[in-house]
Amino acid sequence: MASSTMEAVVATPREGKFNKNAARRVRVAGKIPAVVYGAGQDAVAVAVDPKVITRILHSDSGHNTIFDLNVEGSAVVKAMIVDWQNEPIKGTLLHIDLKRIAMDKTMIVSVPIQLVGVPVGVKSQGGILEHVMREVEIECLPNDIPSHLDVDVSNLELHGIIHVSDLPHSGSIKFLGDENGTVAHVTIIKEEVVAVDAVVAAPAEPEVAKKGKTDAAAPAAAPAADAKDAKKK
Repeated sequence: MASSTMEAVVATPREGKFNKNAARRVRVAGKIPAVVYGAGQDAVAVAVDPKVITRILHSDSGHNTIFDLNVEGSAVVKAMIVDWQNEPIKGTLLHIDLKRIAMDKTMIVSVPIQLVGVPVGVKSQGGILEHVMREVEIECLPNDIPSHLDVDVSNLELHGIIHVSDLPHSGSIKFLGDENGTVAHVTIIKEEVVAVDAVVAAPAEPEVAKKGKTDAAAPAAAPAADAKDAKKK
């Protein structure tokens, strides 16, 4: 489950202006700016230790981890990481959003899907396994959030399909979306076949193909006011 015995996150309230210069000063001091909101309470700007946040994000339950959040001057509450932004080159954390969690209310989260085993269709029938859906959206109480969902694909034959309906179901978890959605399937390896009559004589003068250059789309602006450099979901 996503609940964890991980150390509590201690947050120091921030005051004054919340602009780029203020956020930079927070990072120079060894912390990262963050915002805490949810549970019907006002949003609070805080600073937290990036090392603690990184350990949570890299844990088995990742951003679905529920932990104790201790905002100085306030009561300890349960919280989750709902958004974070990384520096695009070094990958260091720039900003995070934390949400207070009411443990008696259901919530919607995305949970990773892990495929277990090697399909028969791969081992003996010449197929390849394609993992189509890597996360699935569910609704449940915070204590019932699984770190991941395992599905055994060992008996999957060539052209066989695993659907959302084949994932482990329980009374505590409600799957959202299409139960017929494809999670994984075994497909055949397609070979390129060139027809003999498609071969034509080479032109007297070779043609030079011209390749166009496509500009990459500009990254979307980060929603947080004090960390607009990059965003990671």
